[in-house]
This record gives sequence, structure tokens and C-alpha cells, in this order.
Amino acid sequence: MDQSFVSKKVDQEADLITQLVGFKIGREYFGVDILMVQEIIRSTPITRVPNSPEFIEGVINLRGSIIPVIELRKRLNLYKDKNKDGKVWILIINVDERVTGFIVDSVTKVLKIRTDSIEPPPDIVTAGLSSQYIRGVCEIDDGLLILLDFARILNIEEIKKLKDFDRED
Repeated sequence: MDQSFVSKKVDQEADLITQLVGFKIGREYFGVDILMVQEIIRSTPITRVPNSPEFIEGVINLRGSIIPVIELRKRLNLYKDKNKDGKVWILIINVDERVTGFIVDSVTKVLKIRTDSIEPPPDIVTAGLSSQYIRGVCEIDDGLLILLDFARILNIEEIKKLKDFDRED
């Protein structure tokens, strides 16, 4: 078999796969493009900042960089579930050259999803959202996975608040 043919076939198959970091908030499964995730950290001290926007949990010091941390549960208006061990996971995500931490309940695993298995979110779900942050939905082992677009998690007003918050530091 021609080596260039095999190489092209492998490249085409790679284009059909999307790699995601899977995580949970409560009982719901979510995913984010693996290329957006800078790192994942466990329970680090979060310093609360007085008069910060409601969705900002505080800031962390990550190797000398001060990074705002957002409680994703609050931002997505999900029910409060008791965290069994009290520890949290923080996804450090690079969104448009802005590094931000997002608190989630747990990180599951790296998922390889066929791109053609991702369906757009139903219009009725996204119609009421102030920001179109749901990229798609797909089936996984034991339910549905919601793919989030972290570039759209915050609306324009919230991004302005975050920029003002950065200037205060």
C-alpha cells in the first residue's frame, strides 16, 4: 500500500475525531475542546475579592500569575449539589488569550468523540440563553454530553466586569 495514501487516510480519520476534556457539575456531563484547556488543578486556595461580580469565586496564584476563578455552577444556573469530599477541580482555560479558571465538581477523562456525532443544541434550549455557549450535544456511555463554548460562557457585560476586575489587581 502506498505510504502517502495511508498517511492521508490517518489524517482524514483524525479530522473526524474531536478530543474533549470531560467534566461533571452535579449529575450533568459537559465537555470542552482539549485545545482550550491549559491545565487542570485540584483544590488550591482561592482568595475572595471584595465587591467582585457574583460569578467570580475569587483569584488564585498560579506560578506567579493571578487568575480569576469562576464558579461554573453559578454561571450556568445549575442546582446546588453537595460536594462529597469538599474538594473542587479547576479547569484553567485559555479563552481569547485570557486565562481563567472554572470550578467544576470533577474531571472525568479525555473523550474522543466522532465529530459527526455532535448535534447542534435544540433551538428551544438556546433561545432563552443570554449567551449562546452550548456548542452541541452528543451521546456518551451513560447519557448525554453537553459541549460548552467557553469563548461564549460570559456575555459582553460580564467580560467587561472581568476586564475591570483584572485592572484592579
